[in-house]
Amino acid sequence: MSEADLKHDPMDHAEDTARQDAPESDSLDEDNRLKPEFVRSVKEALDEEDTDRVYDLVEGLHPADIADLFELVDERERLTLASSIRDLMGVEVIAELNDWVREALVEALPADVVAEIAEQLDTDDAVAMLEDLDEKDQQAVLAEMEPEDRAAIESALSYPEESAGRLMSRDFVAVHESMTVGDLIDFLREHRELPTEFWEVFIVDPMHRPIGTCSLSWILRTPRNIPLYDVMARDQTLIPADMDQEEVALRFQKYALISAAVVDPSGRLIGQITVDDIVHIIQEEAGEDALLLSGAGDGDINEPILLTVRARLTWLVVNLATAMLAASVVGLFQGAIAKFALLAVLMPIVSGMGGNAGTQTLAVAVRAIATNQLTDSNTVRMILREFRIALANGFALGLLIGVGTWLIFDNPLLGAVIASAMVINNLVAGLMGILVPLTLDKFNVDPAVSSAVFVTTATDTMGFFSFLGLAVVVGLA
Repeated sequence: MSEADLKHDPMDHAEDTARQDAPESDSLDEDNRLKPEFVRSVKEALDEEDTDRVYDLVEGLHPADIADLFELVDERERLTLASSIRDLMGVEVIAELNDWVREALVEALPADVVAEIAEQLDTDDAVAMLEDLDEKDQQAVLAEMEPEDRAAIESALSYPEESAGRLMSRDFVAVHESMTVGDLIDFLREHRELPTEFWEVFIVDPMHRPIGTCSLSWILRTPRNIPLYDVMARDQTLIPADMDQEEVALRFQKYALISAAVVDPSGRLIGQITVDDIVHIIQEEAGEDALLLSGAGDGDINEPILLTVRARLTWLVVNLATAMLAASVVGLFQGAIAKFALLAVLMPIVSGMGGNAGTQTLAVAVRAIATNQLTDSNTVRMILREFRIALANGFALGLLIGVGTWLIFDNPLLGAVIASAMVINNLVAGLMGILVPLTLDKFNVDPAVSSAVFVTTATDTMGFFSFLGLAVVVGLA
């Protein structure tokens, strides 16, 4: 007996092959982007409301390029473009659309049309299309869907966002361990409603729990009479449905996986994740961490302006507050600065270099945490490592700035003060750059989101305080 999730139309395979074999459109330039001349032609046709010309221009494009075209035209032109190309707006285009663009288009379409599109998509793509809709719109679309498709999507939506349950596809091939290789080959040939693309077959026990896998290359090269139980690979990586997608991506990277089974809490096979999904996740997570460190929000040029302003302004206000804190430290030494004006000239160097050093350490620490390189087992070693690096950099920079200050301003004492302050602030930067993300991670706060604020606050305040304080102590002012 065998089991398989049956979702794809087998005729789609011929269409996919035809698209892959088709020559690339001449509207693409060398790095596979749509040429500006072509985009201008489409925009002109849209402005003139010449729908036939728009259709003729777009007809030869690959679905992924059509999706790119929606990002390149103005927001007000997107609905017109969608209505102009009609039947070219297939599920392949919808699946490739930018999240913000797709959400705007989906919200503008009737619920029955969205439901029809969702039914043709893989479950993971359908979920991505519906998950950002308002609850009312989401329920309206689900009400228009076939019961089987609706149940699959509602099941996926029940899992946390950015989890394996949301990411997984329910299109997979699973057979019982009692089959032979010949039985499996006959099964794959006879069932036309199998997924169009898969690389391995999951072997399950009577409880539908995965016990092994067989790659297609093994199946084709093994005699027909051999039981699957004897040739299957028992060593497999199982993905819990509630696992965060970032952890899923790390497992694919660590174990060089092409696909992996997703299981529910009872260990039953409920889906699979393939490497093509992981490529998108790795790209998303890497970009997300970089943008969070800068406080730039999602960083998507298609994100509504109001949301972008709100995301960026929040962190700019926080930075303004920390800048005021640093300024208050300077205010404590305004008398010393008035007596010795060179202090005002040199103090930004100390705080600025400390901020740069802290950012370097912070970037390394956040990446190490995200990739599981930094764990409880090597935390102390990592802290000591960054301490030594900070100490070495501090002495090197201190020596350079100290000698330079001495030569330029002919004041060896001032050179010694700024050199000492540079060492102190680099040590603070190194320790804060590693301790802040570690502490936030312990409290289950994403260290990429708010670490930079704490680190720059520490380096600014300590930079000013150490330099101006030492100057007062040694009697420069």
